[in-house]
Amino acid sequence: MVLAETESGLLYRVEHTGKKVESSAGELTILRDVSFTVERGEALAVVGSSGSGKSTLLHLLGTLDRATSGKVFFEGRDLSALDEAQAAHFRNRELGFVFQFHHLLPEFTTVENVAMQAVIAGMPKAKALKLAEESLERVGLEHRRDHHVSTLSGGERQRAAIARATLLCPKVLLADEPTGNLDEKTGSRVVEVLRELNREMGMTLIIVTHNRELAASLDRCLELRSGELYAQTSF
Repeated sequence: MVLAETESGLLYRVEHTGKKVESSAGELTILRDVSFTVERGEALAVVGSSGSGKSTLLHLLGTLDRATSGKVFFEGRDLSALDEAQAAHFRNRELGFVFQFHHLLPEFTTVENVAMQAVIAGMPKAKALKLAEESLERVGLEHRRDHHVSTLSGGERQRAAIARATLLCPKVLLADEPTGNLDEKTGSRVVEVLRELNREMGMTLIIVTHNRELAASLDRCLELRSGELYAQTSF
């Protein structure tokens, strides 16, 4: 199965996946019987109102959370079978994450922030900084490499976060509301950067967003309603 899915270009296969949590009011269903696939190199949007389960689904794809029913496969590999150490290794090697809040460290320069993921992974610092410079160049931020991130604009910080997330050339970039805190013009620039990475590096994009225009600029859109997959649209 792994070989067949790799050859066919199938990256994710989500089968009847659900997520329930315990709350003070009892058991709460976040996702219910969600099934879909993602092709290698695809740019996919996940939309829905607040509480529809969008971020939870992204967390399941990124092994930041575990499903309570169903399966999530990556290149034929059952992600639910990974232990914590294996899941951490998978995230570090295969995935990049971008969130609404950039989570950059203000005491470090832009290039140091971008390089940090590689340093943590055990790469020599000089090599990590070299990769970080190349990654900043890809997102058009090389001129800000030695500036502390506290001096960057909101859009520049988000581009730095994208550079960090894509430093090790992951197969997939998972983004949760990447333009949520940005004005329209700045958000459009961030979307352009994401699409360039998708086209030029073949990086699969999966983006959770409230922004319907952003969703329409991608290849396909999944809509969640009350934790269920309501519609799939190709553009």
